[in-house]
Amino acid sequence: MTVPKTHEATVTVRVDSAGPPSVRDGGTGRPVVSILFETDLETWRRTWSERAGEPPRREAVVVASDHSRGAAATATTQVLPERKVAYTVLGSDAGTDRVLETVSGMLTEFDGSEPRVILDDLASFAVTRGAGDAADAVERIATETAAVNGSVTIGWSLSAESAAAMSTVLGRADSIEGVDPEPMAAIGRLQREDPTTFGYTRRYWPEAQRGIECCSRNYPQSKQVHAVLSNPETTPRTLGATLSGLVSLEVLDTWTDTVGSTRYDLTAYDPSRMAAIGAAFATTCDDGSEHALEE
Repeated sequence: MTVPKTHEATVTVRVDSAGPPSVRDGGTGRPVVSILFETDLETWRRTWSERAGEPPRREAVVVASDHSRGAAATATTQVLPERKVAYTVLGSDAGTDRVLETVSGMLTEFDGSEPRVILDDLASFAVTRGAGDAADAVERIATETAAVNGSVTIGWSLSAESAAAMSTVLGRADSIEGVDPEPMAAIGRLQREDPTTFGYTRRYWPEAQRGIECCSRNYPQSKQVHAVLSNPETTPRTLGATLSGLVSLEVLDTWTDTVGSTRYDLTAYDPSRMAAIGAAFATTCDDGSEHALEE
């Protein structure tokens, strides 16, 4: 299913659970604006050829990673004409507005040339600054990019923590690439076989994840997991249905040595599986259909 667009620039999210997301393939004939949250400038420039075959004919780079935390508060753009690159080092402490203002200024240099805007890895930004800020940044970048007829590619390192932030960001995306098809098939089976549990699990899995990871008990009941949550949306019953769904999806297990209420075996909790299932759910729209998905 194609997601209705809220902007003209096509926004693609590429996920990867095994390493840095692949965001540079797809041709280098167009100019590129690169926004680095996880990579230093030299590594990014040095690895262009091995990632995409050759560097772009023109590139503007905004560096907002930890590797540049020593950047001056009044950082200016440096232009290297012989290397066909301009860069601004902001550092990881730069505010979101400052990063976006710098990107906007660079995009004006490519007006009409259909640039590619690449975010090396937005996951850590979303985890540290919040999914809402990340989604707002994507929307603002997409709007600025649309003005110069460009496109946006976003890298996302998939983990259990970052998966919980994906659904908000994907509300601003047109497609997602790299999601493992097996978790997608697993939630499809759950939807067919138990649509009620599927509905609870799709809606409340981030809260269930927080409960699982905060609970100090190895074999709790759902009400004991629920008790560790602050301001929960769920009730113990709906959380129990969600945990049951995660058992069906092989994220955790039940403890069989009980004759009373269901107890969940949190020693069997698999954070990597939770990340993969979370990404699969994050690509699922409210009506149960999917975002445009490419393997």
